[in-house]
Amino acid sequence: MPLHMMLKKKHLSAGRVPLILFLCQLISALDVPLDSKLLDDLVQPPTITQQSPKDYIIDPRENIVIQCEAKGKPPPSFSWTRNGTHFDIDKDPLVTMKPGSGTLVINIMSEGKAETYEGVYQCTARNERGAAISNNIVVRPSRSPLWTKERLEPIVLRNGQSLVLPCRPPIGLPPAIIFWMDNSFQRLPQSERVSQGLNGDLYFSNVLPEDTREDYICYARFNHTQTIQQKQPISLKVISAKSSKERPPTFLTPEGNESHKEELRGNVLSLECIAEGLPTPIIYWIKEDGTLPVNRTFYRNFRKTLQIIRVSEADSGNYQCIAKNTLGAVHHTISVTVKAAPYWIVAPQNLVLSPGENGTLICRANGNPKPRISWLTNGVPIEIALDDPSRKIDGDTIIFSNVQESSSAVYQCNASNKYGYLLANAFVNVLAEPPRILTSANTLYQVISNRPALLDCAFFGSPMPTIEWFKGTKGGALHEDIYVLHDNGTLEIPVAQKDSTGTYTCVAWNKLGMAKNEVHLEIKDPTRIIKQPEYAVVQRGSKVSFECKVKHDHTLIPTIMWLKDNGELPNDERFSTDKDHLVVSDVKDDDGGTYTCTANTTLDSASASAVLRVVAPPPTPAPIYDVPNPPFDLELTNQLDKSVQLTWTPGDDNNSPITKFIIEYEDAMHEAGLWRHQAEVSGTQTTAQLKLSPYVNYSFRVMAENSIGRSMPSEASEQYLTKAAEPDQNPTAVEGLGTEPDNLVITWKPLNGFQSNGPGLQYKVSWRQKDGDDEWTSVVVANVSKYIVSGTPTFVPYLIKVQALNDVGFAPEPAAVMGHSGEDLPMVAPGNVRVNVVNSTLAEVHWDPVPPKSVRGHLQGYRIYYWKAQSSSKRNRRHIEKKILTFQGSKTHGMLPGLQPYSHYALNVRVVNGKGEGPASTDRGFHTPEGVPSAPSSLKIVNPTLDSLTLEWDPPSHPNGILTEYILKYQPINSTHELGPLVDLKIPANKTRWTLKNLNFSTRYKFYLYAQTSVGSGSQITEEAITTVDEAGILPPDVGAGKGKEEWRKEIVNGSRSFFGLKGLMPGTAYKVRVGAEGDSGFVSSEDVFETGPAMASRQVDIATQGWFIGLMCAVALLILILLIVCFIRRNKGGKYPVKEKEDAHADPEIQPMKEDDGTFGEYSDAEDHKPLKKGSRTPSDRTVKKEDSDDSLVDYGEGVNGQFNEDGSFIGQYSESRPGNEQRWKLCGQEMEARTMGISSTNRNWRRTLDLNQEKNALCLMTSATPPVLQTTQVIVMNLEGSFKD
Repeated sequence: MPLHMMLKKKHLSAGRVPLILFLCQLISALDVPLDSKLLDDLVQPPTITQQSPKDYIIDPRENIVIQCEAKGKPPPSFSWTRNGTHFDIDKDPLVTMKPGSGTLVINIMSEGKAETYEGVYQCTARNERGAAISNNIVVRPSRSPLWTKERLEPIVLRNGQSLVLPCRPPIGLPPAIIFWMDNSFQRLPQSERVSQGLNGDLYFSNVLPEDTREDYICYARFNHTQTIQQKQPISLKVISAKSSKERPPTFLTPEGNESHKEELRGNVLSLECIAEGLPTPIIYWIKEDGTLPVNRTFYRNFRKTLQIIRVSEADSGNYQCIAKNTLGAVHHTISVTVKAAPYWIVAPQNLVLSPGENGTLICRANGNPKPRISWLTNGVPIEIALDDPSRKIDGDTIIFSNVQESSSAVYQCNASNKYGYLLANAFVNVLAEPPRILTSANTLYQVISNRPALLDCAFFGSPMPTIEWFKGTKGGALHEDIYVLHDNGTLEIPVAQKDSTGTYTCVAWNKLGMAKNEVHLEIKDPTRIIKQPEYAVVQRGSKVSFECKVKHDHTLIPTIMWLKDNGELPNDERFSTDKDHLVVSDVKDDDGGTYTCTANTTLDSASASAVLRVVAPPPTPAPIYDVPNPPFDLELTNQLDKSVQLTWTPGDDNNSPITKFIIEYEDAMHEAGLWRHQAEVSGTQTTAQLKLSPYVNYSFRVMAENSIGRSMPSEASEQYLTKAAEPDQNPTAVEGLGTEPDNLVITWKPLNGFQSNGPGLQYKVSWRQKDGDDEWTSVVVANVSKYIVSGTPTFVPYLIKVQALNDVGFAPEPAAVMGHSGEDLPMVAPGNVRVNVVNSTLAEVHWDPVPPKSVRGHLQGYRIYYWKAQSSSKRNRRHIEKKILTFQGSKTHGMLPGLQPYSHYALNVRVVNGKGEGPASTDRGFHTPEGVPSAPSSLKIVNPTLDSLTLEWDPPSHPNGILTEYILKYQPINSTHELGPLVDLKIPANKTRWTLKNLNFSTRYKFYLYAQTSVGSGSQITEEAITTVDEAGILPPDVGAGKGKEEWRKEIVNGSRSFFGLKGLMPGTAYKVRVGAEGDSGFVSSEDVFETGPAMASRQVDIATQGWFIGLMCAVALLILILLIVCFIRRNKGGKYPVKEKEDAHADPEIQPMKEDDGTFGEYSDAEDHKPLKKGSRTPSDRTVKKEDSDDSLVDYGEGVNGQFNEDGSFIGQYSESRPGNEQRWKLCGQEMEARTMGISSTNRNWRRTLDLNQEKNALCLMTSATPPVLQTTQVIVMNLEGSFKD
């Protein structure tokens, strides 16, 4: 095994093998450093780590520093040779060596010259394991010589001639950089016509008059010494010719038709062709028998120079340049040969071997010509070095077999040809070491999911250790069917997934021991742009917003960067950014372009772009506001046992910002189809960490809400089934109550499926007596919420526990709840019952409590039964139903309200528990004192005469004591319902009938009747009655009203009716009415007394029954009918009714309308008074007028549709607003009335017209009649007049 120590480096996948090989070739040319931890206790031959270049040009103005750094264990010592012989630095006071280093410092700043120390230097680093040597370092001081003085003659040319201005700079070290400038240090302009060659000369294909100047100056810049040398100025004068003769191209450089160019491999090949001619020639390049290499070919100096970088042997061949103008073309062929200094094919690599192992050192190089390979050991040619039986030289290879510790040495391989040499050091270090792992312990690797993961395990050991990888604490070694195991110990996971997260152990072992190391791998979610910026077309001067919502792993913090056209955003305050948005305000035309959002984390990045186009602002439609669109792209990440992260993409907010998101879940296992509230987050969030319950098959959906309302739900997320776990809660509402004296019923509210946390939900029910020493008794039940414990003592306190359990385990230990076994009826009655009568309706009762043990249950209170035994007045000996009052808790007294005054009561007291009542106490009696009586039961007035009224009444239903007297009060009521003086009268208690005499005839009286005991007066009963006008007209009273001798008259009424009219009753008569209902429950009745109204006096005359009145009314009706017919005929013929004719025939100065201008009276007329009615304007046959047919209707001024009549028959119309001409119209109202009633007899035409305009803008047109016949006629006329006004 040739390589025991491996580099800690990343390896690429198998698909990139060619690139890996190339890198290995590159790395193999370098030394392999040992890990710093190994250097502490491992020996190592010297290794050169830093040295000066082979061709080392120094600045003579500074000290000379020749570098030589090396490492090894033990640290190496250094020595130098100069020009092939030992360089004794101790003898030269100007030369020192840096401590711990081989670097030489030659102090020439104080004294000495740089030229003194020119030569070839070589450094040797040596320790007990061997010696390493540096390259031959050729040290030369830089030189920047001056131009030799020369006399330059002015140049005079004709227009169109060619010209070469020579530079010929002095030879310096390194070569100078040439450029042409004028006296003002301004570079001379160059073009296809004028250009500088590779040798520094300035070429003119043809001169022009503007080329005339006196300061063509060539400058040489020596960068090493930072100096610039200047040539003498050259003067050029171009004489203008009338006509310049054109000519075909010829080459100014190179000369002839062919030339040769040799270049070394890896350098830049520069080929040049500069031609003259008129017009100016153009240069073209081709390669004979081939094409110019792509990506390595460049044209310089206006295509006059062809450059090929990194030239190789394949670039050898013939290159042709062609100069062409309008008069012809010229060709030149350059033969290119590419030689090569030695270059490595396989450079020797360090060998770390264990005793007895075999190995090889290979030194393979190439070049043109082929290089010669020579070997050295510890800086000495191997041919003259000490012989080592373990090695064998075979050309470019040294073969080692059965090495021992003495075989350790440093070998040098030298490959050289005439163009240069290569020198490489490679040591052979023979060690016996157990494995060591160089990668730091507990290194954390973070990788984006679905990408390769590389876990390093850099190791060292001799012999070469074997590497194995393990995941977690269990399981076997990882194999290459899923993983890739690299030779350097690196474990590659080609496609890392979430389940790749974990701890990995690297184990290295050989025959001398074993070492292991743990590393940790975390898989992160990729960064994605879930809401990309969108193409936008905006108006100039408006605002545009690009949204860039990034979804990333919650442990990675992304950095959002916005670019415009792949560059930074303009430094303008109009551009503002926040977490998710780029906002451009006051958009301008140059703001158009491509905007890119880039999200970078420490592990990955994502980007998205959108184009902004700026246009002129068209008319903008009003925005549409609506509820948001539903969220979408729901994704579950970080799926743990009791939590999950939900991420979503918001929908369009429809111009109203989203204020919050509502998250709901569905439990497909227990409550499929039922969505429940899970959480709410603000409208700026697009992710939420959700707490989960075990053993639930979750699906989630999200709704967005803005000021308009709530969106439709999103599509449901994928389902996520959480693992089962033991219940985390116990049943609630645990109670223990007995239903029988010998049982205990334990009940609880069971857990639902969501709360079960797993399959096999059961309940462990436990109980024991609270005050005893018994152990807990337990039973496990399922699918119930009640358990009955039988055989318990009566009403004993128990401690109860109900614990949930499932197939996984038990819920937390529940708290004990106290309950009681079943109750039984109390055994003892309350004693020492005492009654204290407070007043006639209130008594206070006291008793002694019963012993607690005798209650045998929860004491709910005490219950008092009381009843009225009989009245003290002994008028009512009927037993009354018992009443009950319950007093809660342990109270030992209570109040009995609502007692009947002047009554004898009895009561007893019982104790009450949850089972019922205990035995009653001994009955205790008591008396209530007298009180005021109730109102008399009834009051009626019978036998009314001219000056007397008889009152009859029934005693109070509740006298509440012994009645002492009645008090009667009465007073007259006049026609305006005013009350007269009040008269008081006391009546003995044994009277129920009383006659009042000397009353006024035909007068209404109001009566008030009270009953009175020794305590005071009770409530009153009232009644009204009227004395008669003429005794001759008074009928005898109805015998059925008072004395009971009249037989009952019976009417059968439908059971669905609630009223019935009684006919044929006598005036001024009292009747008793009874209403009975008969049904399944028997016959139930109720009765009442009422009195009919008084009879009219006999000398009153009913005018409606008089013959003359009937005849008069018929005549009036006939006249009105004739008038209506005439109105219809005239209206249908000639339009509106002419008022002017009636005014002329019956002039009345009171009703003449007044003109608006001079106060004189005028006519009620307009231009269309006598025109025929338009179609559709005629009054219908039902005498109604449509609103749209009239331009001037009383309906326009009234609040209602039609006018109304007062009790006296006058018409009332009300204006709803003040309109012009109201005064004139209301005056004309009277004229119209009179005109319509012209046919009525003058004796019946006593009209009064009134005009009343008040502050309320209301007007009344009243027309009344002195006699009733005319009044009735007036009502008919006014109703018809309303229709005429509507016309």
